[in-house]
Amino acid sequence: MSYLLTHIDKYYAAVKIHIYISISAVLISIIIAVPLGILCAKHTKVSQPIMNLFNFFRIIPSLAILVLVMPIIGTGFFPALLALVVLAIPPILINTYLGIQDIDISVIESAQGMGMEYKKMLCKIEIPLAMPLIITGVRTSAVEVIASATLASYIGAGGLGDLIFTGLGMNDSRMLIIGGASVALLSVIVEMLLFMFQQRVTKYQRD
Repeated sequence: MSYLLTHIDKYYAAVKIHIYISISAVLISIIIAVPLGILCAKHTKVSQPIMNLFNFFRIIPSLAILVLVMPIIGTGFFPALLALVVLAIPPILINTYLGIQDIDISVIESAQGMGMEYKKMLCKIEIPLAMPLIITGVRTSAVEVIASATLASYIGAGGLGDLIFTGLGMNDSRMLIIGGASVALLSVIVEMLLFMFQQRVTKYQRD
């Protein structure tokens, strides 16, 4: 605690960068992955190559992605953000695809029988029904991104990884504990917030 209090400004700066890069990566991933997941669910011809591509990205370690993007776009915030977006897309994409695919065909046929337009049916029926799985994918991605954002420190993006890797380099257990505990706490907080959001959004399914 004494170390934390004497370095509180640096700690707050590291937490802010870590949260900012994590939120940015997850939001960009949602914008990319949800439409792609819907596209894959609706058009089976494109689903296989797209799903295989992002499943391939999923098996690549986060550090390897960071190393691969470094020679292309250099170091700093944006290369780290790109690597985290690549990491975050697959769980959201797969869950969106499964959520749309698992909708009972009778629900779709009923909506079509009532003369509902495609866009309206997608926004008012399919996406709300797929929402529990989509949010589960977002929860998985968010926790993975927060944990992997520590590696962004390797390419000069900052964040809580600076405390962890500086602590390792200097053999300073105080920095290691502060950095590691903060990342773990952030992961737990985000998981809880997204779980509560999921419960709120899907309340109609339990009533």
